[in-house]
Amino acid sequence: MNWLSTLPTSKKAWGLLALTAFLLEVTALYFQYAMGLEPCIMCIYQRTAVLGILAAGLIGFISPNNKALRITGAATWGVSSIWGYMLAKEHINMQNTTDPFAFTCDIVPNFPDFMPLHEWIPAFFAATGDCGNIDWQFVGLSMPGWMEVVFGLYAISFLLVVPFILWSLVKK
Repeated sequence: MNWLSTLPTSKKAWGLLALTAFLLEVTALYFQYAMGLEPCIMCIYQRTAVLGILAAGLIGFISPNNKALRITGAATWGVSSIWGYMLAKEHINMQNTTDPFAFTCDIVPNFPDFMPLHEWIPAFFAATGDCGNIDWQFVGLSMPGWMEVVFGLYAISFLLVVPFILWSLVKK
């Protein structure tokens, strides 16, 4: 338990969080550009949630002893991992439905007007695929199935560490 209690103030722990998210982003780009798998809107949103986790790791890494940065990093980690899990779950439902009218997949991402990421960096945020297509599977899970596992692991690790983050805020 002592090891867990040191995680919120550990540069290595925050760096590992950022590194895993960075590697997921690199993997997504490999799937897109090397394997030719075109991302759909839901993929782009999940990619954005992974960027949130990357940002959380970097925020915590900057100064893990700074309480404001630790809170900001932890909140970003929690929101991004849970949001990503919900997106992956919805994407799986889109792929598995037999009713063609049950879900719709937009063509253009719905980013805020002040931050049109798909226009600023189209190579990373433009959606060119169809949400219902299952173009890739590994051990019986499609891409959103694996992302549900990944986001679930991020969320579980967040929930395991959050009591220690809270404890680190109140101790001297």
